[in-house]
Amino acid sequence: MEKKHKRSICWLRRDLRVSDNAALYHATQDSEEVFLIFVFDKNILDKLPDSKDKRITFIWQCLEDINETISSLGSRMFTFYGTPTELIPQLVDDLGIEAIYFNRDYEPYAINRDKQVTESLRGKNIAVHSFKDMVIFEGAEVLKDDGSPYTVYTPYSKKWKSRFSSQNVECYVPNLKTLAKENKYPNCNPVILNDIGFKLEDIIFPGGEFQAKQKLHDFYDSIDSYHENRDFPFLNGTSGLSVHFRFGTISIREAIRFIYDKPMNRGREIWLNEIIWREFYQSILYHFPYVERESFKKEYKTLDWPGEMDHFHLWCRGETGYPIVDAAMRCLNSTGWMHNRLRMIAASFLVKDLLIDWRLGERYFAEKLLDYDLASNNGGWQWCASTGVDAQPYFRIFNPYLQSKKFDPEGEFIKKWCPELSGYNSKWIHTPHLATSLEMNFSQCVVGKDYPLPVVEHAKQKDLVLKLFRG
Repeated sequence: MEKKHKRSICWLRRDLRVSDNAALYHATQDSEEVFLIFVFDKNILDKLPDSKDKRITFIWQCLEDINETISSLGSRMFTFYGTPTELIPQLVDDLGIEAIYFNRDYEPYAINRDKQVTESLRGKNIAVHSFKDMVIFEGAEVLKDDGSPYTVYTPYSKKWKSRFSSQNVECYVPNLKTLAKENKYPNCNPVILNDIGFKLEDIIFPGGEFQAKQKLHDFYDSIDSYHENRDFPFLNGTSGLSVHFRFGTISIREAIRFIYDKPMNRGREIWLNEIIWREFYQSILYHFPYVERESFKKEYKTLDWPGEMDHFHLWCRGETGYPIVDAAMRCLNSTGWMHNRLRMIAASFLVKDLLIDWRLGERYFAEKLLDYDLASNNGGWQWCASTGVDAQPYFRIFNPYLQSKKFDPEGEFIKKWCPELSGYNSKWIHTPHLATSLEMNFSQCVVGKDYPLPVVEHAKQKDLVLKLFRG
């Protein structure tokens, strides 16, 4: 039997939970004592423009949830603020650590960070153990027969499903009794958010493993009708788990086990497909890291987007005169959340109607989304912009009015987030600028005064964007 490490670190990042955690499981199996740590990464936080960033509150709640779980064992999360490449090696020295455990992250920054930490620690003869945890299959595990990566979703998903077995969703149960007691590092004070420039905010999706499991439990009765309800933003038809997947408050393995808990049906199959989309985009980012800053399709890398910045700012504020777009953006700005169908509508409108570079929209979503994930956000934006892998063809352009009528027919979502339009009935709610003066007055909302006129004309912009793509 291999000798156990005397003291180890388990470094949590995008896996803020203690159950079914691959790195934590192996750390607690292979070590006599494990320090569970989290680093508020200065390199990431210093780039955030808003001290009220809701994601920091979510992370904070996740750490508090972990503390509640392990406090009965006399342990706690050891939290730090700094640059991981400097801080981790110092912790190793201070604590007499023999090994470090963490789950792999596939974003370019994370790959480079982990490479630097690994090289530094191995130079000190410290064992470094990394594990697959946030996906079922990593980028190099689902490939074409010739060894090249897939760039089309359907064949990728078929290969993914053909490779899948119950062994891929094995549950990792850590031995929490090996976690280091709080008094083993008495000089380590918990990070205070105010001290690092952030404030706690109200968030609509509370953080923590308990909350994630509750969300999954609540989804049990609606997953079977997921395929019927998922596109309607006024319905509670989605799982609401995207932020929990993003920060790893629930294991992706547990989600898959949940799907197969009952016989497969259409609703469960479609939700599984959405999870596979997530892994497809992770694979794309892994194999083609340039997509973080450039169009995947080379022919569109030099497109000269003619849109006006004033229009971009109107889009950001939800003041375009297109009710479904404005409602979506106001919801995002207020809550940090946007329904997936609305993400497609809002993104398509920015690129195909306002003719604005998709990267500006992607960056705005990156600043606002509570569930922001680089791979999925980038993949979704490039899909809408027709510049990415397996993207919507450039000549297929969302009509925001038709999308609005189809997915919010009575205007329930619109009225919630654009309350000035609440007096309009379903006939006019999608196109209030076409209402008669009598109807506007009756609705107590005059378009052009109480609500903006459409910033552009969809039909004209469609012709312009087709010319742009055709060159």
